[in-house]
Amino acid sequence: PAFRRFQRGYLRGYLPALAADWLQGPYLYKLYQHYRFLEGQIAILYVCGFASSVLFGLVSSSLVDRLGRKKSCVLFSLTYSVCCLVKLSRDYLVLAVGRILGGLSTALLFSAFEAWYVHEHVERYDFPSEWIAVTFSQAAFWNNVIAVGAGGVADFFAEWLGLGPVAPFMVSIPLLVLSGVFAVKNWDENYGKKRAFSKTCGDGLKCLLSDRRVLLLGAIQALFESVIYIFIFLWTPVLDPHGAPLGVVFSGFMAASALGSSLYRLAVSARYRLQPV
Repeated sequence: PAFRRFQRGYLRGYLPALAADWLQGPYLYKLYQHYRFLEGQIAILYVCGFASSVLFGLVSSSLVDRLGRKKSCVLFSLTYSVCCLVKLSRDYLVLAVGRILGGLSTALLFSAFEAWYVHEHVERYDFPSEWIAVTFSQAAFWNNVIAVGAGGVADFFAEWLGLGPVAPFMVSIPLLVLSGVFAVKNWDENYGKKRAFSKTCGDGLKCLLSDRRVLLLGAIQALFESVIYIFIFLWTPVLDPHGAPLGVVFSGFMAASALGSSLYRLAVSARYRLQPV
């Protein structure tokens, strides 16, 4: 029972943050198009976001450990809320700053929350480490459910209520505030080991270059992600001229992704014993 209470406390702070992130997926390109930016200008905004995520991703673990995991989760809710608010502006430079903030927020989302949970699970509560996978499995399940639902919610506010493509970004803000306030009121602070950034990067680079398998895996992952990023940029301008409901299409993508994850788990289960390669 104590573990279940702790688990619920984590998910109540984490899931609203995920929901806010997914809500912004269907209408980002459409919003920039609505502001009458050219495709090349929109591409630059996307690159700002992707590059920002890469750069902040390099320092996010060190930043989170030094600042504190709880504070980093709260910082995420603040920076992402500002990122959503600047979507109201039609100024190109302001929108570019918003994309940079979005990259920082994404790096924090995928580092601070899990780091906070693992430390609390092992160090403070001394639960069995095998139970960590149980929580992350639940989080992954609800993440898929939320992602599918987010497309429908975004479509409802943008199209059905006629509030336009900026509406899903405004709907995200209360969820981000909820996540931050919940963390402030219910979570304890924890910190990681303070290591020099140069040492952290140096160890990672050494591992990458010393093991051919790690290098190959990284290359394969990078190639796959590049295809995904191209797809993320192009699907809206390809489908929107045909009158496709963007939110519903996004939900379809997320449902297909969830199905793929389920098929993978089935394939590598004891019944079928297929190898990942």
